[in-house]
Amino acid sequence: MALRIIAGELKGRKLVTVPGIQTRPTADRVRGSIFNILGAGVRGALVLVLFAGTGAMGIEALSRGAEFVVFEDNDKTSLTDIAKNIKMFAL
Repeated sequence: MALRIIAGELKGRKLVTVPGIQTRPTADRVRGSIFNILGAGVRGALVLVLFAGTGAMGIEALSRGAEFVVFEDNDKTSLTDIAKNIKMFAL
């Protein structure tokens, strides 16, 4: 499944994803709905993402102006992929 950032500075950029069925990424449509509800409240926010998986929710928040994001996951592969995404986007 190809995941991408749907809005903000990183709009359209693709994310490295965890292979297999261990991680079920939040779909673009769901992320879009959540961030539309939050609206301008994301800008400057401190964000905690539990069960971060690919990091899509947190990176989406950063793309939309969040100040700082903490990614938490107990799967080492997920954490490795989140680190790759952060490095790839120079966040």
